[in-house]
Amino acid sequence: MQYQRIKIEFKNSIALLTLNHPEALNAVSLQMIRELNRVMDEIEDPANGARCLLITGAGRGFCAGANLSDPEKRMGRDRELDMGAGLEKWYNPFLIRLRDLRMPIITAVNGPAAGVGMSLALMGDMVLAARSAFFLQAFRRIGLIPDGGATFILPRMVGFSRAMELSLLGERLPAETALEWGMINRVYADDQLMPEAFKLAEALAGGPTEALRLIRQAYWKSIDNTYEGQLNVLYRRKEGDYGLLQPELA
Repeated sequence: MQYQRIKIEFKNSIALLTLNHPEALNAVSLQMIRELNRVMDEIEDPANGARCLLITGAGRGFCAGANLSDPEKRMGRDRELDMGAGLEKWYNPFLIRLRDLRMPIITAVNGPAAGVGMSLALMGDMVLAARSAFFLQAFRRIGLIPDGGATFILPRMVGFSRAMELSLLGERLPAETALEWGMINRVYADDQLMPEAFKLAEALAGGPTEALRLIRQAYWKSIDNTYEGQLNVLYRRKEGDYGLLQPELA
């Protein structure tokens, strides 16, 4: 399938997904988010052999957030570009598919990760960043509340107070500080980010596929589960598929 605002490559059991509008620091346009939804079918297709997803951005940035100067605005697509409708139709389904993906996700943040770009970056099971990268809750600058699941995942990563600070003040969070806060996993020199990201992706792709999938599921369940519930999470084979189920559902 052909894409204009993203690129997808499959190599060594790795799916490399690149946001590809460097002139706009990979800000998400309607075209890009539609393509991101479509590409998930390719990533999940067993025929392509992907066992790890690596997401990065082309050029100088990871993702500068939503593209507020989207040219489709001037082509009678205003209804589809409405913030609420766009989130419901395109952004939210894409992020839910990432959450439910049957393989590990690495995000390699190679520059600004702002607004919904920050939300996308934090969907990585492993979040790697270049030393020059930064994270920005930019929503307050344009009179919006954080979207893309930021108000759910951010306080769970850095705590309530720091999440509130980032969102209310809209200040840049450098990669090194994000690492200190436990928001990301590793920081590398700019020229080492992608080599190290591929090295990690190869290690995960070569790992126990089903176990890694179940680990992802278990940790996502833990966010809303009780301690007792996690103790009793069960592995069960049903119709040839392994899954995680609570005892009351087994």
